[in-house]
Amino acid sequence: MSISRHYDMCCKNVGRAVEIRTHDGRKHRGIIDRVSRNRVFLRPLGGNRNYGGFGYGGWGWGFGEGIAIGAILGIAVIGALWW
Repeated sequence: MSISRHYDMCCKNVGRAVEIRTHDGRKHRGIIDRVSRNRVFLRPLGGNRNYGGFGYGGWGWGFGEGIAIGAILGIAVIGALWW
C-alpha cells in the first residue's frame, strides 16, 4: 500500500480498533484517536483509560509522537471479539 492509501484508511477508521504493523516488525493495537498528515495516534485498548483528558503528550505509542504513516506496513480493522 502507498502512503496515501494508509493515510486514507486511517482517516476513514478514526474511532475504530485497529492493528498496525510497521516495517520494523512491531504490532500496535488500539483505537485510532486522530490522524495528522504524517502520523496516526492510537488510544490503547483496554487498561486504564482514566487519564482525565491528558496523557504523555498525547495518546498512543511513541510517547505522543504517534506512528509514522510511512513506517506502516499494514493496517487491519479488528472486531470486538479481538479486544
